Amino acid sequence: MPKTNKQNGPRFVQYAIPLINVLKDLGGSGRLSEVKNLIAQKMNLSDGILGETNESGVSKFGNDVEWARFYLAQAGYLASSAKGVWALSDAGWKFNLSHDEVVKLFYKIHKGFVDKRKKARKQTPEQELEQESTQQRPDEGIDYRAEMMKIILALSPSGFERLCQRLLREAGFENVIVTGRSGDGGLDGIGLLQVNPFVSFKILFQCKRYLGTVNPSQVRDFRGAMAGRADKGIILTTGTFTPAAQEEAVRDGASPIELVDGEKLLDMFEKLELGVKPRTTYEVDQDFFKPFE
Repeated sequence: MPKTNKQNGPRFVQYAIPLINVLKDLGGSGRLSEVKNLIAQKMNLSDGILGETNESGVSKFGNDVEWARFYLAQAGYLASSAKGVWALSDAGWKFNLSHDEVVKLFYKIHKGFVDKRKKARKQTPEQELEQESTQQRPDEGIDYRAEMMKIILALSPSGFERLCQRLLREAGFENVIVTGRSGDGGLDGIGLLQVNPFVSFKILFQCKRYLGTVNPSQVRDFRGAMAGRADKGIILTTGTFTPAAQEEAVRDGASPIELVDGEKLLDMFEKLELGVKPRTTYEVDQDFFKPFE
């Protein structure tokens, strides 16, 4: 990670302005995965940068974007989010800060944290912020998602395949069978999606339990393995897909492949209430409605 300095700030600061601009382009809100993908596209980030992870195996790019989101939310430019949806506040729509102004803002907010904790630190706020940004982002609203992902990543390959089998069954697929045969082109299972009494689709799926990114060649290999054997394919991974892999999945003239990354995987567990126990309470959020007035 680049050293912190007063001119540039910590690495994650570079994603603050693109994050705001992407949310504006999306109409004020977006899911975590689509926001990250659009930032990567707009900044023309390489697969090498997108696939880089820290010592704990967390994507550096994803972690940096989420740190930027955290500080923008603390500054009031982003509204509180639930289930991976990021949204602009009324102030966020009016956001017009330069990079240097954003750096100063982040240091100011971080200094407030330090003062509030009232802990003696030998490090300067700049050094402490640099060290903090290498850790996993403190998104208090989705800590349980990090715990879920940790559990899933600790599963055996066969255990992850059976977990995906259960998820697909709960999502409405029938006759879901895990094959997991070596030499089968990476195909891990097969299922049937009954759209209505007259229409059904044969589905082949692949399970990739790892951190990092799935590239377009892996999508092409999967499509080649499923050619002539199914109407549609699904790749489920705990990692992410590069923008090029996403384009390959929906390429004109080729069999369509659905991509389920780690965030979407957790979304499905939440929606189906698998592996989680919901606790719900509500209060009216007046600030949510202000951008629509």
